[in-house]
Amino acid sequence: MYIPRANSMDDPAAVRAFVESVGSAEIVTVGPDGAPMATLLPILWSVDGGTVIAHLARANPHWRTIDDGAAALAIVAGPQAYVSPGWYASKAEHGRVVPTWNYSSVHLTGTVRVHDDPVWVRDMVTQLTDRHEQPRPEPWAVTDAPAAYVDKNLRAIVGLEMTVTRVEAKAKLSQNRSDADRAGVVNGLLAEGGDPAVARAMHP
Repeated sequence: MYIPRANSMDDPAAVRAFVESVGSAEIVTVGPDGAPMATLLPILWSVDGGTVIAHLARANPHWRTIDDGAAALAIVAGPQAYVSPGWYASKAEHGRVVPTWNYSSVHLTGTVRVHDDPVWVRDMVTQLTDRHEQPRPEPWAVTDAPAAYVDKNLRAIVGLEMTVTRVEAKAKLSQNRSDADRAGVVNGLLAEGGDPAVARAMHP
């Protein structure tokens, strides 16, 4: 990922919080035929940062193109928005402004393997479910559903485990602009229907 110094997310805790807040990633691999394939999946990133787990529908041909140890890229994309040069205070000063695009993204690079093992898949699904259900007043658990029904659904998926070897994180949020220009972008996003999450990221 191309990351100018001003846009680098260097705080590991902030990177982890970002990935957890998004909760999903576009998993990209290249099959033996050289063709890339991508699938958007809910993910769980281990506490030590070493692995990412997820699952694919068995009907999805993507998993059949993945050899054990194949290179993989997990793209975690956050809120994004068009930025109009009309929002910059500097437009009125000198007019030397152009449009841009603000966004945040984390790339997790590594190697991946498929798990077609019902015990592993059940554990993965349980972990992923617990992660999202935990904040609810009455969390749902995998064991709440009839066992036969759960078994049937588990047979319809396969697991993915990615060993993470590199983490790259970027937040392109007008850091290269003046405070007045940044304030103009925040106001413009909020006033003209842009993504408010981008505005919040620029001005927490």
